[in-house]
Amino acid sequence: MLGVIWSILTLPIRILGWTADLLSRLTGLGIGFALMVLGVAVGAGPSLALGLPIFVLGLLLTLRSLG
Repeated sequence: MLGVIWSILTLPIRILGWTADLLSRLTGLGIGFALMVLGVAVGAGPSLALGLPIFVLGLLLTLRSLG
């Protein structure tokens, strides 16, 4: 019985935590995807040596946000 009451009382705090987690993952996913696109664009154009690390950084950020 005490567990049910505790679950009900802490529900708003858990919802806020889940929302913050979701927003941070979506932000990381968006920034990572943008870095991947920027890395491919820079790598295809002026400088492959600069585009490849940007792409890898974006890829790592995207994968971390998904997992």
